Order: sequence, then structure tokens, then C-alpha cells
Amino acid sequence: MIQSLLIANRGEIACRIIRTARRLGIRTVAVYSDADANALHVAQADAAVHIGPSPVRESYLVGEKIITAAKETGAQAIHPGYGFLSENAQFAQAVIDAGLIWVGPNPSSITAMGLKDAAKALMQAAGVPTTPGYLGEDQAPERLAYEADTIGYPVLIKAVAGGGGKGMRKVDAAADFADALASCQREAASSFGNDHVLLEKWVTNPRHIEVQVFGDTHGNVVHLFERDCSLQRRHQKVIEEAPAPGMDAVTRAVICDAAVRAAKAVDYVGAGTIEFIADGSEGLRADRIWFMEMNTRLQVEHPVTEEITGQDLVEWQLRVASGEPLPLRQDELYIDGWAMEARLYAEDPAKGFLPSIGRLDTFELGLGEAGEACRIDTGVAEGAEISPFYDPMIAKVIAHGEDREEARMMLAAALDDTAIWPVRTNAGFLVKALEHPAFVAADLDTGLIGREGDALMPPHHPSDEALADAASTLVPAGGLSGFRLNAPVREEGAFLLDGEAISIRFDPRTATARRGLNDVLIAEGGQVWRLTPWRVTGVAGGAASDGAILSPMPGRIIAVSVAAGESVTKGQKLLTLEAMKMEHSLVAPFDGIVAELNASKGGQVSEGALLAKIDHLDTKGKDA
Repeated sequence: MIQSLLIANRGEIACRIIRTARRLGIRTVAVYSDADANALHVAQADAAVHIGPSPVRESYLVGEKIITAAKETGAQAIHPGYGFLSENAQFAQAVIDAGLIWVGPNPSSITAMGLKDAAKALMQAAGVPTTPGYLGEDQAPERLAYEADTIGYPVLIKAVAGGGGKGMRKVDAAADFADALASCQREAASSFGNDHVLLEKWVTNPRHIEVQVFGDTHGNVVHLFERDCSLQRRHQKVIEEAPAPGMDAVTRAVICDAAVRAAKAVDYVGAGTIEFIADGSEGLRADRIWFMEMNTRLQVEHPVTEEITGQDLVEWQLRVASGEPLPLRQDELYIDGWAMEARLYAEDPAKGFLPSIGRLDTFELGLGEAGEACRIDTGVAEGAEISPFYDPMIAKVIAHGEDREEARMMLAAALDDTAIWPVRTNAGFLVKALEHPAFVAADLDTGLIGREGDALMPPHHPSDEALADAASTLVPAGGLSGFRLNAPVREEGAFLLDGEAISIRFDPRTATARRGLNDVLIAEGGQVWRLTPWRVTGVAGGAASDGAILSPMPGRIIAVSVAAGESVTKGQKLLTLEAMKMEHSLVAPFDGIVAELNASKGGQVSEGALLAKIDHLDTKGKDA
């Protein structure tokens, strides 16, 4: 067994690997950037090595620094986690050439499955069914547009080196193809250093089904059943579950056998995932499921497979990398119950899911009994900083029950009890998704969130009951401006709810023990608000209603679509900001004139910077 392990990653997955390594008696070495100097994975590891500045291209993506850190600390092996260098065949080979153990598949397997077009061709040769599309080398926009017309709209543009939902665009009509292609290629080049794409026919009622496979160096390959990852937003998984709802024994046997056949076709070693797209319009059927891609690494959603099989997949990885055979044969694996995982992100659904950064002054996951029964995988603790440099996922919440409904209710209850502040999260959105009638009924497809977006948005305000309870704790000894002090039982006060002035009626008799607090957090349905007594200081401006277009976060301007003095319409794209590996469009809040334009293509901007100012048409030329 490996005795010393360097983890070439950060955050939640680094902490997850450390947990298993410690149980197995393996010494761990963490690596960290400037931004992660005080990170949880650094504190938990037995040793830690600084590898550079905060940007990933100067730290976590510099393979030479990581290999040097392993040698200097006496690590025998390197585990890449997921993301970063986990599917980089050159890095894997460099690790092996340095005399270290690579905890992952052979570099040749990564290469074979790393480019989606080549992987699909390989799977076709192995007899694995694939979706119709274009895999050609000719990447001229005209040729790609022609092939899209031939396939028939809607089509899906996918970066051949893509992953994590990046470099993907659904196109519904030919008129939209050119812009979608350019955006997809920019994102792919930025994220993966490769702007080549493939085209696929968009599947009606698509469901995302994937199979966990595992191989060893002795020629054994098994599957650990399937997961359903159909609940997605912008091609990024939101809630995953295992097994897949509606999967019968015959269909499971067909899809899992195909996954094993795919893994054997590339002599696969270690943990991998074969991803399939299914046409769910008539339920899951063996003849309506096609190979989509292979992820040659551990998946973010691997805990749901661990929960239903009772296996530790990181332990399997470490044993296989040490030369041991797979811990179990196929006939020794079975499904026990149901598991669901929700990805808790530092992002604000009310602002188009823009990442939220800052200090976690309050960080409480699953406060009640349901939360205590759930598994929490996280890489942060209270007081940690959520930085703009990395993926904004801060935790995974996993529930395991006897059946799907029990797992769903446990997960929803745990998220409902989550309280995080002042960083915004998607916890309320996750609760709404778990409680949506279609999800409850397992009527799933990858377009569910897109169709039901408004219905899944958490409320902007807490309930009247929660407001009244919170207000009753804030009655200052000297009273508040706006109170009717002669009211016998019920009082009414003026408060600020996240900066918005509101009036609340409450019972002051419940405030005796906590009279005079400066503020209080209201946690309800996964949402958190701050309530404070009315203060004369007022509220800082900058809302879009006044026409000010502010940068929602630090980033780089990659496109400017308007000019100063130009007329614009509500919703028209003004600027495109690249931040946290994603593109964000900033649009006009109303019909008007571009009165100011303070952004240029390629420019770096800070959070809150005034990028543009839109004047109403009837105020053009007037003094503000």
C-alpha cells in the first residue's frame, strides 16, 4: 500500500481524499496557492507545500511545481482529485517518468478518452451506441454551420476537450449558430486551451445517466451501477442520485455492460465514469441510450455511489494504484437503498447565479436532525474566505435513505436548515428544486430547471412569521423611529431587510430577553437574510434601476457590444464579463441611451466598478 500521498488539488476533494488516507494510515501532503494559505485542506494534511500565486495557471495547473513538491516531501504517489490536472495525460506521464505513482488511469487511456470526438469514434468501433453528430477535423465556421443544418436543429455544440458543463451551447435555430459557436470556442480555449468542437443532435427529453466503472492492473473491470445526473443548469449538474429512477433490471444490465465494454476498450485502470444520454420521452429504454463521453477520473458525485454500495471509491483508487486487485468482484456488488447529492454553491440565484465571494462569518450546514443524518463533504469552515479564483462549490450534502422519497426528504430538510452568511448560496434554490412536483415524481430531464426556472427561485423575503419573530428580538430599549408605543400588544417598527426598508408588526413581549440587538439573521428554506433596526445612514446605491451597470465581481471584459451614445432596448447585451471560468452577460435594465461607457475589451475590472450608465430616453440631455 502507498505510504505517502501528495494531493494535487484543493478544497472539498482534497479534504475528502485526506479523510480516507488518514483512515488507511497514509501520510498526506497538500499543495496550496496564496489564496489557500489558510484553507482547510492545508490544515488537515500532514504536510503542505506552497506552489505559487492564486491564479490556477500559476499554481494548481503547473505540473512541474507539484512533482517537485512531491519529491521534496518524500511522497510516493500523486492523487489529482477532479478538475485541474486530473485528466491531463502529459502530467500523468510526467508523474510516472519522475518515478512516482499516478493514482489514476494510464496516460494512454486519458488520451483515448480525452477528446470527445476521438472517444466517440473509438466507442463506435467497440460497438457502443453513440448519438448522431459531426466529429470532423474541419473546424471552419462555415463547415460547422453546414453540418449543423444537416443534423437538424436543435443541435448541441460541445468542446472536444470540455468538461464540467463548460464549452457547451444548445442552438435552436441557424440564425443563432454563429454567435453560439464563437462563445463556445472562447470559453473552451480559456478553460481547456483547445477551441475545437463537435456537434451532436439535441436529444428530446434528455436524461443524463452515467455508470461508475473501475479497473485494475490485473485485467479486471467492474461497474458500480448507475447515477442519474439529469437535474442540470447550463449543463452543470445540480442534484445527482443513485440509482436512476425508472431503471429496470434489463436496461441496467445493457447500459452497465456497455460501460464495462467501453472501459475495456481502452485498457482502463482506476475510477472512471461512462456518461450516456438517454431519450426519456418513453421512459428509460435500452435502445434509446447513447454514449456521450468518458470522464477519466473520480467524479464530483461519487458519494452517491459510495452510499448505495457501501464502498469507499478513494480507497479503491489507492489500492489499485498500489497494484492490488479490485476489492470486490462484480457479483459481490449490490445496491442498498437510495442516495441523493446536492451541490451547494457560493452563488446568488437572485442575481443570475453569479458567484458570491467573501468571508463565511456564519457557516452552519444541516442544523437539525436531518442534517445530522446527512453526509457533508466540504473544504471550508466558518471564517474561511470564498475567493474569486476557484470554482464556487463550497460543499456537497448527501442523503442516504431506504428509498428515493426518504432520501429526497432528508436532503431537503438538511438544506432547509442551512445558514450561511454573508456569502450567498443556492441552498434555497436546491430546496425548491427538491420540492418541485416534477422532481418529486421523478419526471426528469436536463431541461427541467430551464423550463421551471421562475418556479424554482427562492423567495425574496422570509415569511411574515419569521419576520415577526426576528423583529421581536430587535426592540431597542429606547424604541425605534416609527413605533407606535401606545399600542397595547402589537407593535410596528421600521427595519432594514438586507438593506431594503420594510415595516413589520410584531409582539414586543417576546423580546424581553434579547432586547436591543443590532441585527439578527433569519434562516428559512435555505435562505438567509439580515434584519436590522432602521438607521439614518440609509442604503448604498448602485441598483440597476438607476441605470448604473456595475461589475458584479472581479473579472475581465471580453466583449463590448455597444458604444457610448447608442440607443439600447431592455435586455440587450451591453458587455460580456469573464469571471471564475465563465462568461456573464450584462444587459440593459430598460430602454435608453448609453450615457457612459467605462469598459474596453480585455480590461480587468473590480467588483462594483461602474462599467456603463444607461439613461432613460426621456432624460437624455437633462441634468441628473
